[in-house]
Amino acid sequence: MIFGRSERGKPPVEPVTLKILVAGGFGVGKTTLVGAVSEIRPLRTEELLTEAGRPVDDVSGVEAKNTTTVAMDFGRITLREDLVLYLFGTPGQERFWFMWDELSEGALGAVVLADTRRLEDCFAAIDYFERRAIPFLVGVNRFDGAARYPADDVRRALDLDDHVPLLMCDARDRESVKEVLVGVVQHAMAQAAQRRQTVGT
Repeated sequence: MIFGRSERGKPPVEPVTLKILVAGGFGVGKTTLVGAVSEIRPLRTEELLTEAGRPVDDVSGVEAKNTTTVAMDFGRITLREDLVLYLFGTPGQERFWFMWDELSEGALGAVVLADTRRLEDCFAAIDYFERRAIPFLVGVNRFDGAARYPADDVRRALDLDDHVPLLMCDARDRESVKEVLVGVVQHAMAQAAQRRQTVGT
């Protein structure tokens, strides 16, 4: 790029920007996922866990966790020259769920992160996106030391519809996260095309 124009003399491409939510239970890796892939310094709204929150913050399985997201995480990734994703990580604790409606406004789709040690923690996110007809993909975050299960077993345990994609991932790994994001964009586009077809018939 030279002076705002491409080297071939073509005007710069105005990218399409899409909003993707990253949801799931407390301590499942949402902040880590956004940070692993964001090309800007992620905006984080983390606070220290306190004694006052101990009765409501279930840290079983994530005992080393000492902070929690209280509003959102925000990051950005350019998938192609003409496609930019804005990532919004939702707070995982029930007392902050009132923010989800605001964050989901205008979202193309969502990633629901799951931890096989605490699968039940992502049921609320799955229900939320199903009820609002927001296309979503489940990313099973492979934590060190957590048991590995076949994708079909996890799918059955979550009672997912056949059309909902499920991918194994590592929220710390940029390439792994990119695969998940490409997957959710493709899934959301396919759902939108299907809806248009249904309306047109």
